[in-house]
Amino acid sequence: MKKALIALTLIFTLGFVNIFQAQTNEIAVDTVKYLYCELMGIQKILSNKVTVTVDFGEERKFFQDSRMRDEETGKVQSFNSMVDALNYMGEKGWEFVQAYVVTSGSQNVYHWLLKKKMGKQPKME
Repeated sequence: MKKALIALTLIFTLGFVNIFQAQTNEIAVDTVKYLYCELMGIQKILSNKVTVTVDFGEERKFFQDSRMRDEETGKVQSFNSMVDALNYMGEKGWEFVQAYVVTSGSQNVYHWLLKKKMGKQPKME
């Protein structure tokens, strides 16, 4: 009987300590905020190159061109493949999240979701 009582007391004590530690850790943790974007790649006609459009979720005018452009020349940038575009964005701090393909007629449109760490934000209570 004494052994069972000691065992139950020990289990409740350890359980209480674990709950207290979990609550303490939960309050101390900060959340990381991310910025997301979507790369949409379309293969050029009669070429192996890909033209990439970037969507940051911002409001755009109807005819506004959102294709990636060279920062120096302002010309529309084309990539050897979607992986080439991903490497380019990776150099700028973007991380790959997910990819999917939508086929329209005989044209494949590649959609790649990326995220970029924006910094730590205090946890909202």
